[in-house]
Amino acid sequence: MEIRFHGHSCIQLTGGGHSVIIDPFLTGNSLATVQAQDIEVDCVLLTHGHGDHIGDAEEIALRCGAQVIAIAELAGYIGKSGAKAVGMNLGGTYRTEFARFKMVQAFHSSSVEGPDGQPIYMGMPAGFLIEMEDRTILHCGDTALFGDMKLIGERHNIDVAFIPIGDHYTMGPEDAALAAEWLKAKVVVPIHYNTFPPIRQNPLDYLALLEERDIHGRILEPGEVLVL
Repeated sequence: MEIRFHGHSCIQLTGGGHSVIIDPFLTGNSLATVQAQDIEVDCVLLTHGHGDHIGDAEEIALRCGAQVIAIAELAGYIGKSGAKAVGMNLGGTYRTEFARFKMVQAFHSSSVEGPDGQPIYMGMPAGFLIEMEDRTILHCGDTALFGDMKLIGERHNIDVAFIPIGDHYTMGPEDAALAAEWLKAKVVVPIHYNTFPPIRQNPLDYLALLEERDIHGRILEPGEVLVL
């Protein structure tokens, strides 16, 4: 399996002739090294409704004929564009011929801006546990630290965990280091940092916190690939 980081929280998994992208925020993302029209995938996974996570979802889904998998309210919203949307909910698992997508909890908010400038509720935020090519990948989504991360780590043999470290809108490095300890992933990759001024972080500082806990951390630059 190849895991490509596209900057911010956007991850693409490719293997066995199939590809999945999570939170495709490329247009307007100064860190991204590809454009939305360069992406070819079978599925688009969305953790929540904020613009820096759903940004290019409709364009990619409509052009590729890809399924959009998201919490029910957000899937309903995306589906109005004509995209093939699959709504699910926390704790559920959606299965395809090549992967299993289990929706786990996250603690955050989720909305899109309505035509009058007021937020429209888009359901609960989430993370995804993805089983694909005999690997288990966790994308935590945007979240605070919460105790049930211990349970997620105890119940699943996680190969790679993508954990937000930006602070301000999500947990910061110290809480994210504890999250990594609880999740017990073989490799931990920080996400959701340095895209905007409020979430500026030095990822090397985070890796140092992981090293203190004997956790293998890995920084991925936008466009870089991790091969499992």
